[in-house]
Amino acid sequence: MLHGRQRSLFELDFALPAECADRVATGRADVGIVPSAELERLDLEVLPGAGIACRGAIRSILLLSKTEPDRVRTLAVDRSSRTSVVLARVVLAERYGARPRLTPMPPDLDAMLAEADAALIIGDAALRLDPERLPYRALDLGKEWVELTGLPMVFAVWAARREVFSPGLAEPFLDSCRFGRDHLEDIVRLEAGGRGIPESLAREYLGERVVHELGDLEYRGLEEFLGRARRLDKEGGDAFRS
Repeated sequence: MLHGRQRSLFELDFALPAECADRVATGRADVGIVPSAELERLDLEVLPGAGIACRGAIRSILLLSKTEPDRVRTLAVDRSSRTSVVLARVVLAERYGARPRLTPMPPDLDAMLAEADAALIIGDAALRLDPERLPYRALDLGKEWVELTGLPMVFAVWAARREVFSPGLAEPFLDSCRFGRDHLEDIVRLEAGGRGIPESLAREYLGERVVHELGDLEYRGLEEFLGRARRLDKEGGDAFRS
């Protein structure tokens, strides 16, 4: 969207996914990268083809705990991604029988674990950690989801307000995604160092861990995620809103 042939098509602004969802919902944006957990709340049209997903360990969505997962009673969460919070609750409930109380906090692992049994760390903050060197139990929630369901995990999709949606709107987003993958080395060189992430990890993360093009299996995984979160909500887990 910044460097490819799509760069003149849209007026761009950048925000965390949770804020993107709010901007689209309130009409401050026409299209945004929307957390999967928000699709139940917002009346939006999903643009097919491009998004953020994984088919195994994702490495950037980590649940770190001082105790075994089935004994987690309190969970400190970085709520900049709402989908990750819901995913953590679904995984803890369905795989380990734990339904912790949530405490939103800034993404500071030491401070989070001083207040809670476990901490949810996502994005760059997670990539700057080495789980194998930490004295905590680490769950990669992408891996946990795939082992639980046998399906990919979709974290976010491009979505538009219904009044601006058209069938051809998805094409430039998929083209931009492919342009980015074709220029992966440029992205790693320009972005990794400034974010405090080793280039080798950034290359592995973008090239192997993250799925950017979504197919039928990813959309099946998305529906499965929404259904499980909805069931947890009805059972009193309040997966979407806690």
